[in-house]
Amino acid sequence: MMDNRFSCRWVNSLRVLTPRRVFRLAAILVFCIAGCAENTVKEQPVFRTFEPKPSVSETPSIEPKTPAETNGATPAIADPLKSGTKPESSAPPSAPVPPLEAKVALLLPLSGPSAPLGQAMLDAAQLSLFELAEKSFTLMPFDTGGTAAGARKAAAAAVQKNAQLILGPLHAKSVRAVSPIAREAGLPVVAFSNSREVAGNGVFILGFVPRQQVYSVVGYALAEGLSRIAVLAPSDEYGKAVVEAARAVTDSAGGAIVRTMYYDPAAADLSGEVKAFANYNTRHQALLAQRKALEDKGDEVAKQALRRLEKLDTIGPLPYDAVLLPEGGERLRTVSSLLSYYDVDQPAVRLLGLRSWDLISNLGSEPALVGAWFSGSPVEERERFGERFQKAFGQRPPRLATLAYDATALAVVLSQGEGGPDYSLTALTDSNGFLGVDGIFRLLPEGVAERAFTIHEVTRKGASERRSAPQSFTAATN
Repeated sequence: MMDNRFSCRWVNSLRVLTPRRVFRLAAILVFCIAGCAENTVKEQPVFRTFEPKPSVSETPSIEPKTPAETNGATPAIADPLKSGTKPESSAPPSAPVPPLEAKVALLLPLSGPSAPLGQAMLDAAQLSLFELAEKSFTLMPFDTGGTAAGARKAAAAAVQKNAQLILGPLHAKSVRAVSPIAREAGLPVVAFSNSREVAGNGVFILGFVPRQQVYSVVGYALAEGLSRIAVLAPSDEYGKAVVEAARAVTDSAGGAIVRTMYYDPAAADLSGEVKAFANYNTRHQALLAQRKALEDKGDEVAKQALRRLEKLDTIGPLPYDAVLLPEGGERLRTVSSLLSYYDVDQPAVRLLGLRSWDLISNLGSEPALVGAWFSGSPVEERERFGERFQKAFGQRPPRLATLAYDATALAVVLSQGEGGPDYSLTALTDSNGFLGVDGIFRLLPEGVAERAFTIHEVTRKGASERRSAPQSFTAATN
């Protein structure tokens, strides 16, 4: 059953916040979410702008309401230019047509091991409400407990509360549990998972799927002249999906996957695998043979050549000029350091990465990664969101909080049409897409969110933008 503390109708949404959070939210500047980029790369994209109605203070008011304002309808004055009534007429204005109510369920792990992340995502959704929604929009959070059984109960409760759309849940197993209930009720689901296995048939995943990230960074590397790609990946479903995507993009763009190696994602020591991947033994033996030949020759030219080889452990080219590493965190630091140790060095061999690199703090502190390229979300808007979130809740948001903000914003946007809320598959899969915190995105009929990625280069100071994310979608899909 839904906790009454989490009933988030817009007109009453401030009641779910603590006084401290209300005070902080009152200081936030109203921010615009824009959507629907034109479907072309040749013209400047045009976005619809969605923002709260203008007010005197330019920020949402949190002044106490009188009983009449809280419990009764506020009188509205009709615009004589819109109603057709002359300004000098004394005829009473027509009564405004009340907006049709939108009721949207939000399924999150508000208890259990994932509760801190679930609460932060709820905070992000409330921030989206505060900035964008009108009083006719109701958000109803339900606790899944982080389990499939909890997700089923939450989905059933959402149906009983007459929800028109379900946002969440977070984990793939929970999405799989919710899907039959939602389909039976005719409710679309916009989940926060990135597992393609649970997408489709009315279920959309808003998470970042690896295929699009691979297409972005490998496609960029191919365009930069790096045609021989190797992949060093964990031997799990994620790693296999990355390899499959890399093969697809190289096949279509004229490159080639020249080496693939999988490793146990649970292994404590990967030195053996990386050493083999680097052809270290063969290249080291080639160096020893070269040194012996020069020593046997013994002339001055040979001695100079020997001096040049003193600091080398290997000689000879590698069969690849780029390595894709679909890893993150400390494992990425370990693997990249081992590659450098076994003489797979940049810029001779460019390291390539995915969005998981974007989650690593002090990325440039690992020397082996400096000069690497990776695909990630646009930074500027995400930074602004992080600042507003911190002002409201006193801490920086976790990375996945942007999904909850964008999903809520999407639901708000689709509730504001002249005909009232429209959560049909046609509306959700608008080919023009939307502009969110993580850049432009659109929901594809197959159930996956298509996104546009920035290409970043790792520097000693962190990461710099090498290629901006596209600002509109092309006709082709990834």
